[in-house]
Amino acid sequence: MPEVTVKNLAKTFGDNSVLRDVTFTIQDGEFFTLLGASGCGKSTTLNCIAGLEQPTEGSISVGGKPFVDAGAGVFLPPEERNLGMVFQSYALWPHMTIAKNLALPLNIRKVSKDKQKTLIHDALDKVGLADLSGRYPHQLSGGQQQRVALARALVYSPTVLLLDEPLSNLDAKLREQARAWLKRLQEELGITTVYVTHDQEEALALSDRIAVMEGGNMIQIGTPHEIYERPAAPAVAAFVGRCNFFTGRVIGQDGNRYRILLDCSADVVEVESDQHIPASDSVTVAIRPERLEVVPATAAASGVNRLKTQVITGSYVGSRYEYDVRLGNQVVQVLSGRGGLAGEVMLVFEPAEALIFEDRVELPEEQSDLLTIGT
Repeated sequence: MPEVTVKNLAKTFGDNSVLRDVTFTIQDGEFFTLLGASGCGKSTTLNCIAGLEQPTEGSISVGGKPFVDAGAGVFLPPEERNLGMVFQSYALWPHMTIAKNLALPLNIRKVSKDKQKTLIHDALDKVGLADLSGRYPHQLSGGQQQRVALARALVYSPTVLLLDEPLSNLDAKLREQARAWLKRLQEELGITTVYVTHDQEEALALSDRIAVMEGGNMIQIGTPHEIYERPAAPAVAAFVGRCNFFTGRVIGQDGNRYRILLDCSADVVEVESDQHIPASDSVTVAIRPERLEVVPATAAASGVNRLKTQVITGSYVGSRYEYDVRLGNQVVQVLSGRGGLAGEVMLVFEPAEALIFEDRVELPEEQSDLLTIGT
């Protein structure tokens, strides 16, 4: 199964530029996810690969075969690309049985009736629905309909599978089960897959690599571990998982360890970074809620960075406790296994647990909203 190559892709609708110089390569058999908020351009990118949208600029090829080359006037129609696609709505024909839904793409390809029966049975068997071929879509659960849509995309052996938020219509528990099942199926088939979602957990759980998009731009491509642990920009850190941001100024350096004066509280913290950041430069410090330890103010705490804070709210959410604490004029989110904390507490973290970005970012909405609530 071939690799997918997208180069310098751009798309405009009138005066609105929705894709800007998007470039990436998907390896053979890879599960590649386009991740971002609504309107970031991820579905438009997928539709350009599928042939449902024609790019304004750039090129797309699969296995070396050109699908699109805007400069040379090349545009292969969708029906000639042999790509399988599953839409968010599943797009099943309600008046057709499951078998007939799967037969439709085979009829278009003029596959013989005898061969159709074998292909339909095999495709439904892959998704565990071989015994339901005579039912209609309304007689199936949402999870079963999602599997039928996937079977229909696989029935004609596509070179690449395109999935546009296929799990978004499922409830939380079923979605989690479907996610695990989909990952197993993709690995068993070894099919190159392009997946679109705004769900960060889904992206982290399913993907070999993730491309994070914002405002029509691709801002980072990496493995789930790279995206989460080493985000290339504050926007990535903010979107993938939760993150606390603090603006400040560099006031000293010892090797790769920087001393930073925080704007919110006038505390000085130490953070490790391999970047070269001049003294007095404005920076943003980012740290995940689970990387912060919260302890009673009177407890002995080891750690380079120890900050006095005040608990605003605390909640038990099953596997952990979630706290909102006040540090100066800012609210900090903390995840902890320690319950029952109130009043004055200490936040503790090591220099290697935080990240430095060489620019200032606006306080995320959830942190500023919480600050208003907590005052």
